[in-house]
Amino acid sequence: MSIRSAETVQTAPLVVVGLVGGYVTARETGIRPLGGVVLAAAGLWAGRTWLAKSGPGVAGALGATYLLGFGASHPLAKKIGAWPAVLSVAALSAGASYALCDRVEPGQRLGA
Repeated sequence: MSIRSAETVQTAPLVVVGLVGGYVTARETGIRPLGGVVLAAAGLWAGRTWLAKSGPGVAGALGATYLLGFGASHPLAKKIGAWPAVLSVAALSAGASYALCDRVEPGQRLGA
């Protein structure tokens, strides 16, 4: 088994897997830390690519967006419901990831 190079990975789908998949895992198993494992694994995998393709500043901003989306989904769920909250933060985080990282060609950095 080989691991794809960081420069070839698309991170927007990983962000969705982390946020939506983490929520579904926690909800369906009843084991919240297991959902956290999914969230963390996808976030670390995406972070590897954010750093390689876009540099530490963008990687930090996207990592913060990912974690803040996770945190914001909890109070947002009380206002609009769990699924709309999770899907909203996943869409925003994935959109940011695409705009700042995924649309960059391998070997290039945004703005370079």
